[in-house]
Parts: sequence; structure tokens; C-alpha cells
Amino acid sequence: MARPAKSDKRYLEQHGAKWRIVVAVPRNLHKALGTTKLKHTLDTDSLAEANRQKWAVVAQLQAQIETARNPQGKPQDLIAEAQKLAAIRRAIKDDDEEDGLDAYIMQRVEEIAGDIIGEERDKSPKYAPEREAAAKTFAGIATGQKTPIDAHRERYQSQLRVKPRTIADDNRAMKYLLDWCKAEDVSPFLETFGKREAIRFTDDFPALIGTHQPRTLNKYVRRLGSYWKWMEGRDEVSANVWQGRTYTIPLQTDDEKERPFTDDELKRLLSGPASPEMHDLMRIAALSGARLDAIVCLRAKDCKDGNFTFKPQKKETSFRLCPIHPALVDIVERRTSGLSNDDSIFPEWPPAKSRKTLREHSFKASNHFTAYRRKVGVDDTREGNRRSRANFHSFRRWFITAAERADQPESIIAAVVDHKRQGMTLGVYSAGPLLEQARRCLEAVKLPID
Repeated sequence: MARPAKSDKRYLEQHGAKWRIVVAVPRNLHKALGTTKLKHTLDTDSLAEANRQKWAVVAQLQAQIETARNPQGKPQDLIAEAQKLAAIRRAIKDDDEEDGLDAYIMQRVEEIAGDIIGEERDKSPKYAPEREAAAKTFAGIATGQKTPIDAHRERYQSQLRVKPRTIADDNRAMKYLLDWCKAEDVSPFLETFGKREAIRFTDDFPALIGTHQPRTLNKYVRRLGSYWKWMEGRDEVSANVWQGRTYTIPLQTDDEKERPFTDDELKRLLSGPASPEMHDLMRIAALSGARLDAIVCLRAKDCKDGNFTFKPQKKETSFRLCPIHPALVDIVERRTSGLSNDDSIFPEWPPAKSRKTLREHSFKASNHFTAYRRKVGVDDTREGNRRSRANFHSFRRWFITAAERADQPESIIAAVVDHKRQGMTLGVYSAGPLLEQARRCLEAVKLPID
């Protein structure tokens, strides 16, 4: 229920007999603005009148904060300012308050348009074309008639539970779209961007980023589709214009698909001149079917009571248990000896120091393995592909194949390696028959070396 103007005290405080407007300054701008709060005293002791006047002043003070945040005054700053005005306008429930803010918006529109440089044919004022266009865009956004395509993206991303790399893909996809809109003179607003524009973009996209790889193209289009779907669910758009906009992935022949290691390749890898940590890493991978990053991220407390506790990977939502293979017991005991609970069992591959990096913890381990794999002659790179068909993930494929050949139930194998399945999981709290079945499944897998 809207608060009546006579009782609404947002941004207001009494200062003597008058009302004063107060806007908090973000902590990182305290030094630049020399204060923690911006204040402006109104010449009235009436709360109703203060509410009528306040929104224009609040907008001015927030514009002052934005100027301190972006002192260079980039064109994008006008859009950010207009979006804040639109947000304030949506929050207003009183007509008099809205009129006061609209008067301020029109004042800003005139300032942005600049001086009159002549007359149009209909005798209306003529402004410099670029400034007039900027003023019209500002007015449309501030009054809620135009919504920039990326207006809701910050709120959308705050609700995502994905890896930093996916957020980076999200940002890159939006940049590609906005750059295309600018180059093709397409209006970058939600009210006018429809299916026709989405189809045009997907037609032009391969040339825009210089690749025709369907998986790469689909990755970015899916990020845009995810954003539009989120907006559709909140009634910000009427439809997801990216639905059905995908690039066809050619069917792969058996010669093109990534594959398990052969037993001969596995022997070469496990008996070759690898470093001690690489030997341990490869054996854990081959006898657990776990992904590289899950193994490298193991801590001492994740290797207790005869089980590994692997962190969530890909679309997993929680940690999961995996019994420790008998052939790995000595490796685990040696690597956890003398460690504290939170110590990594693979300190040779620490995480990147920068918190802003998009690289996974296992990035260096992956590079080391690739160099070693090539050194011992295990490679299967086909023409036109950068990635070898035999790679670290081939340990996982080999484990699945070995378990199948040992007549283990497909459903239990899927539970162990966390493939998609229905009604079955090895979560952190799993125990009883399922965990014992998983243990038997693991123990049935034997390495092809003495």
C-alpha cells in the first residue's frame, strides 16, 4: 500500500523548523565527495510540500554522486542517470511528487539538448543532431517510455548461481548485442527489440565475432536467452525473442568424438616419467571417474571415512560422496598426512592469486597434464580441431567403460560419476546399500598395470 505524502519521510529529516533532504554517499566515494551524506535544506516546514519538492532534489544529489563515480562524463553516464530517474519515478505514488520530478527531467533534457542553433521547417527549435538524439533517449528512459536492453541485467546476474566464467560469457554476449545494435542502427530498447531483430542478430553473429563454430555461437545466444527468459518471468518483456534461435551442431562421426583412453595409452601414461603429483592425480582420476577440477580442489577433510567428498561440478547443486578405491588408499594417506582439515592435498597446483581470474583452480594442472600426455605420445588430434580426442576427461570415460565391462549396473555407474539419472544420487549424506553398491562398482575397476 502506497504511503501518503503526509507521512512519507523517505530521504527526509527535520532540520530545525524545516525539512531537509539526505542522500547517503557510497563508502567508496566518501573521500571524493568529502562527506558520507549529501544534504539539501528545503524552504518549508510542511511534510506534504517537502514530498512534492524532494524527488527533483534527490535526482540532483544522485547525479552529483554519479559525476563523482564517473568524472570523465562518458555518454553512457546519461543512460545510467536516466535509469535512476526512471526508478525513482516508478516508486512515486503521488501525482504532485511525480509532477515535481517530471519538471526536473525536462530541465535535464533541455540541458542535454544544448543551445538552439536554428529553426526547423515547422518553426520548432533546431538543436545539434547528436545532442538532440541524446536528449530524446534520456527523456524516453527517464519517463519510462524506453528501457535499455541491459537495464535489468545487474539484478538478473545477482540472482544467478553460476561460475565467474559464465558471468563473463553473459557480459560478453550483451556487449556483442549492444555493439551490433549500434553498428546496424537498431534501437537497443526492450520495447522495440523483437524476434525480427533477434533473427537479424543471429544471422550476422558469426561474422561479427569471426567464427562459425556452432557451440561457441550457441553459448552466447543461450546467455541472451537466459536473460530474456528471466525478464519474461517478471513481466519485463512479453516474450523470449531468443527462443528457437540456435545454430545447428553437425552430427559427429565416431572418428570425431572424444573417447576413453585405450588400455595401452593408460599404461603409457601411468608408467611414464611423470612427476609424483601427476602420477597421483592420474590414478585418482582413473579409479574414481571424477573431473579434474573436483580432484585438484580436494582438501584433507574431503578424504575421510573411506570416501572422497567432491565439490559440485557443472550443474551439480551439492557436494557428493565417492568411495575411495583400495588402490588409492596409500596415495590418500600419504597426501593427507600432517595436513589440517582445510589444507589442499594437491598444494603443487594452488588456485590463482587473483580473485578476478576466470580460470579454474585446475588450470595449471590441466596444462601440465597436456604437456605430459603429448610427451609420452598419447594424442589424437584431428584436422580442424584444436582439442585432442584423448584428453584428461578420457580418464572418466575409461572408468565408465571399465565398470561396464566389469558388469556393473548402469545406474550405479551413473551415480558414482554423477551422470544424469532419475531417483538416485550419492549426496553428502548418502549411506547404506547405495554407497556399498558404489564401493563394489569402484572395486571392480582395475588398472591395466601391475
